[in-house]
Amino acid sequence: SSRVVAIQSQMSERAVELLGLPKDRPCLLLDVGCGSGLSGDYISDEGHYWIGMDISPAMLDVAMEREVEGDLLLADVGHGIPIRPGMFDGCISISAVQWLCNADKKSHSPPKRLYRFFSTLYTALAQGSRAVLQLYPENSEQLELITAQAMRAGFTGGMVVDYPNSTKAKKFFLCLFVGTSGTLPKGLGIECADGEEIHHAKFTNERTRFRNAKGKSVKKSRDWILEKKERRRRQGKEVRADTKYTGRKRRPRF
Repeated sequence: SSRVVAIQSQMSERAVELLGLPKDRPCLLLDVGCGSGLSGDYISDEGHYWIGMDISPAMLDVAMEREVEGDLLLADVGHGIPIRPGMFDGCISISAVQWLCNADKKSHSPPKRLYRFFSTLYTALAQGSRAVLQLYPENSEQLELITAQAMRAGFTGGMVVDYPNSTKAKKFFLCLFVGTSGTLPKGLGIECADGEEIHHAKFTNERTRFRNAKGKSVKKSRDWILEKKERRRRQGKEVRADTKYTGRKRRPRF
């Protein structure tokens, strides 16, 4: 419907704005989950070039019929981005990345697919460029899963939330930096009634605190203990309740 098209165009516009592209030269952008090429139209209107990737042949057929200006690639980004290093000046994605959190096949592991996507995206982007991924997360766990894998792949940045107080207009943009860490742009409509700003979630390029490289929690850490207790509970064993003292380091002496 025309309303969907309007929202899509609006989000594409905002995503490109958050990329902070140079004004003086055309750039080459990657559009992940490009669909029928609506965001691509906006990129073309702005004088930039683009390559779109999508998993749906039907959507790409529509893009072909519409004679979009970008090049189109049929691919599952969960398998990675098959493009030579440093090629793109930026990447946008509208309402696509959350699909990588679904395991459609037995063999699909969402963390692995996300990591494969983010690590190959990181390589495909030029130093100092950005990726802006608008997504509809189902819950905070999904947001954490996505951001943790982006960090693991080397990105810095954070979540920019537009209109956080509105249920309808609220939009999440994962704003990622390659190489130099930029300042995270401000979300729109973040002034509360009393003029105070809502601060959005930030993350740095520290490897995620809780987990080591194999995706397991660091041994003897609070997370490790809680996971172990949870496993015991599932096995029907009697386990002490979790409290704020669980996993706390004891002082050498009282």
